[in-house]
Amino acid sequence: MNKSTMLRKITGATTLTLAAAIAATSVANAATWRYAHEEYDGDVQDVYAEFFKEYVEENSDHQIQIFEFGQLGESDDIMEQTQNGILQFVNQSPGFTGSLIPEAQIFFIPYLMPTDMDTVVEFFRESDAINDMFPELYAEKGLELLRMYPEGEMVITLDEKASTPEDLQNKKIRVMTNPLLSATYEAFGATPTPLPWGEVYGALQTNMIDGQENPIFWIESGGLYEVSPNLLFTGHGWFTTAIMANQDFYNDLSEEDQELVQEAADYAFDKIIGHIDGLADESLEKITEASDEVTVTKLNEEQIQAFRDRAPQVEERFIEMTGERGEELLNQFKEDLKAVQGN
Repeated sequence: MNKSTMLRKITGATTLTLAAAIAATSVANAATWRYAHEEYDGDVQDVYAEFFKEYVEENSDHQIQIFEFGQLGESDDIMEQTQNGILQFVNQSPGFTGSLIPEAQIFFIPYLMPTDMDTVVEFFRESDAINDMFPELYAEKGLELLRMYPEGEMVITLDEKASTPEDLQNKKIRVMTNPLLSATYEAFGATPTPLPWGEVYGALQTNMIDGQENPIFWIESGGLYEVSPNLLFTGHGWFTTAIMANQDFYNDLSEEDQELVQEAADYAFDKIIGHIDGLADESLEKITEASDEVTVTKLNEEQIQAFRDRAPQVEERFIEMTGERGEELLNQFKEDLKAVQGN
């Protein structure tokens, strides 16, 4: 064997050894990350999770394991598991996070958010309150806020038709464990009744409660219209949710993996906005086709104003709950909303 041939063989062997070492290192560094959310298969949070998983797995050796509602418990359970590092990622709405981060309850001030989708989406993309102030609040609780995003306009379902605050008088309306949401329904004249999600259908069916609120796709997917058939569109807000990571886990990631996670969150945000466009109309159509008992009441501006007139007391309650920091956040919210509405 001449020197040239021997050199080629040694070089080739070295290259193969190096490639094998790199591959072994890659496999060793690959991880399975656990991600839980609050909804069922095919619902908005689940679709977002699948887009997040798609991006991570197509751009790294990591794997994402997704857990739907109920597989690891209720919303409080998956948050606790994330804070303890059992889960790496959690998708949870401020409706539940509000008990942990009081300022997150800002989304439940009625008539603060606009109702048209284009403005809502631009707000979530551009808002300083969303993208600069909220991450600091979540970090204080050991959470890395990756993205907040809207799911759909809130709709009330009831045991009978309603169109005024007086019609809601003494109606027991299920709310998430969120003090400000309770304050909203008190302002609307109803009796707020906190219940975990797993008990809502049965409570409606047995008349333990008279109604509840959720985005229309969730009312359709959970079959709530079957036991609470009167739909009331008041235009009082949008359901908002957030994906976050355990902060210790996130801080321990390499810069490359941190960038990967952020890019996956942004990719899923863009995809989910396309997904929810038209989803409400589609879900409402499915509901009305499925049941002859369903009624749909969409309030006109004069009727909405009767509810809107009661909103300031909820805003005052928010400031009482959250103090100077909450007031600063609220002011920034309003500035951000003016900016996008002006655009």
